Amino acid sequence: MIHIPQMSPLMWLSLFIMFSTMLIMFNYTNYFSFKYSPYLPQKKSSTKSSLNWKW
Repeated sequence: MIHIPQMSPLMWLSLFIMFSTMLIMFNYTNYFSFKYSPYLPQKKSSTKSSLNWKW
């Protein structure tokens, strides 16, 4: 029979806390590293292009 070492509950708790903290920090950095630039509609120029398409 193969003996598989088991982790104590406190080790599982610390592992869970560590990975949860990593996930929160990763999301925190991604959220605040995004620079929001508001959409400003550009005024469309009323001049039409001077291309003459001859089909």
